[in-house]
Amino acid sequence: MKHETSEPAGEAAASPASAIEPDSFDLAPTPLWLEDYSRVRRLLDGWRRDGVTDLRTFLLEDPTRIRASIGSISILKLNQRALDLFEARDTDEIVGAVDRVFQGSVLENHLEELLQLWAGRTTFSSRAVNHTITGRRLDIQLNARILPGHEADWSRVIVATEDVTELETARRRTAESDAYATGLFENSPVSLWVEDFSSIQRLIADVRESGITDFRTFLGVHPEFVARCMSEIRVVAVNRLTLQTFGAPDLDTLLLRQADIFRDAMQQPFLEQLIDLWNGKLVQSREVVNYSLAGEELHFLLHFTVLPGHEADWSLVQVALSDITARKKAEAYLEYLGKHDVLTKLFNRSFYVDELNRIERRKTERFTVLVADLNGLKALNDGLGHAAGDTLLRRAGEVFKEAVGKPWNAARIGGDEFAVLMPGAGREEGQALLGVIEGLCEINNQFYPGEPLSLSMGCASARPGERLEDTVKRADLRMYEAKRRHYEQHRSGRHGAAA
Repeated sequence: MKHETSEPAGEAAASPASAIEPDSFDLAPTPLWLEDYSRVRRLLDGWRRDGVTDLRTFLLEDPTRIRASIGSISILKLNQRALDLFEARDTDEIVGAVDRVFQGSVLENHLEELLQLWAGRTTFSSRAVNHTITGRRLDIQLNARILPGHEADWSRVIVATEDVTELETARRRTAESDAYATGLFENSPVSLWVEDFSSIQRLIADVRESGITDFRTFLGVHPEFVARCMSEIRVVAVNRLTLQTFGAPDLDTLLLRQADIFRDAMQQPFLEQLIDLWNGKLVQSREVVNYSLAGEELHFLLHFTVLPGHEADWSLVQVALSDITARKKAEAYLEYLGKHDVLTKLFNRSFYVDELNRIERRKTERFTVLVADLNGLKALNDGLGHAAGDTLLRRAGEVFKEAVGKPWNAARIGGDEFAVLMPGAGREEGQALLGVIEGLCEINNQFYPGEPLSLSMGCASARPGERLEDTVKRADLRMYEAKRRHYEQHRSGRHGAAA
């Protein structure tokens, strides 16, 4: 409610409450004001005669027009409830303090009142911020009516001012709380999803009602049920970081491409998630793999929570995804370093020993091992330095990676020593691999100048009842024989050249 006042003219001022029973007005349980809007009526009529049709635009163009209307309102009388509400002794005290009482969004509120009157209504309402005489804030719901018999000049308007301060305070606190929660959600340092799992809850309930008790076995027999549940997840909202993490320009794009995000490696963790839900575990954590819209594999620590109040139907759950992709890559690299030789990119001796023991335990009937030694590495290191030797080792690694495929494994087991473990292979496969490696060495030498790549190799196949350690020793002996022949030929070639 917002007014500046002026003295009413003529007979209306002499008898301000003559239009209603004084007792009814004074004793009403609602705070009431009696006001004179006749000069407001004349202002509106004048603007209409001047050709104004869009009152809102007209008033916003010049806010002094709204102030003029406010100044045209005369306060005639307040009942006792209104005086008590505004902490005033009498009407005159209110009139004298009108600028303090009607602070806040005066222009905006009165604009809405004028628009209602302009439309021909005899009632109008608005929300306003007023203040008591002592300065205490009041949130007011204002409801006004032009009294019967005064529709022509609006000289008597009764205004009810309901104190809605508590309601508005609660609303503001709720709005602040919502804004705070939204801020936390949107600016969270982890990817947040709000989802509806109610369809999944019904599907699981149907399975339970059908008499199934071993849910894990049921899922193993019916993998399509897992896919069905995954398709029934309804995303309600995601935060800003989620869009950035998955490379989505907006929520609609993310929702349209959910199948690209939740696939492949996500299936097994989701199955475990369903089993936990079956067992009543509504708060869960596990590592999962999702995919960005660009196809990048993303690793997350997933925290799943059915939000309080939704335990019966799972209609609102929160999923928090902490990105652990960098950690998983670091772990994978450390694991790689633990099993691989950095220089040649082949497996290392530690892997070779573990794999040999694993093959021994499995008691593989057919097994062949190839052992190789890089010729001339020491002389090359002594003559041209270790950089030249490292280059030759890398070239040997290229040859073995090209020649050896699963289930066989090639490893660098010493400074210039290599081995190939060949489970399931016999003598023929071992001899064939020797030929392949020799051919690849010749091709490799065509692309690299300098020291030629040369390997001395020996191959042995396991005999019935023989320990694999003994098989490796036989391959070693054959490798040393080949190495001796290599150096004899090398010396013979040098002597021939000297002669």
